[in-house]
Amino acid sequence: MSRASGRNDTRHHRDGRFPGPAASGAPEDEHLLAEAEKIAEALGRMFPGICEVVLHDLRDPDHAIRFIGNNLSGRQVGESATELGLARIRDPHYPGVIQNYANRFPDGRPAKSTSIGIKNAAGQYIAALCLNLDISTLSPLTLTLSNLVATDPESRDVQLESLRDRSRRELREVIETAAAERSTTPRALPREAKKELVRRLNEDGYFDTRNAAQTIADLLGISRASVYAYTK
Repeated sequence: MSRASGRNDTRHHRDGRFPGPAASGAPEDEHLLAEAEKIAEALGRMFPGICEVVLHDLRDPDHAIRFIGNNLSGRQVGESATELGLARIRDPHYPGVIQNYANRFPDGRPAKSTSIGIKNAAGQYIAALCLNLDISTLSPLTLTLSNLVATDPESRDVQLESLRDRSRRELREVIETAAAERSTTPRALPREAKKELVRRLNEDGYFDTRNAAQTIADLLGISRASVYAYTK
């Protein structure tokens, strides 16, 4: 009986732990694995039900899975390393982090995965921490949100209204800009120019805000009654 089969009982399967071979590495390596296992367990608890977290002990590739939280793939503790794990064992220069790559669970569900290699002081890969996010549960939500924020194509490039408050400052900016285009000040605008400006402000909805008429009158140096008269 192999070391894995002797230890890989039902209880270990359910709680996600596998002690790993005691003689497969230096005490420092085992310390790194134990610390990584704490991280794996914490990550699994943070994303319950949607993100599988697997810690591979690359010192024993035939029985590499040391911890598995949120088991979504159906694998068991004590099973062998994946292709990425074997690649790291063969090549110490293999990338330490492979992030956000497309993957798939055995039952066909799509996944987004990240694999993090862990080296010891000698520069050898001794472990890999892998995250497999089940995006099949998120895809309907993404579609729903996409539909929720979508606008009609014919209205996307046309601003039909502004939801901001037409404040006194904005009125001042619009009126001063109109006067500057004529190289003058708001109060020095000719009467016809003031009438044209007031009509435009009315059409653009500036009169819908409180005290707009009085504000316009103050800026243009005319009476409030004149402002209303100019809108006609």
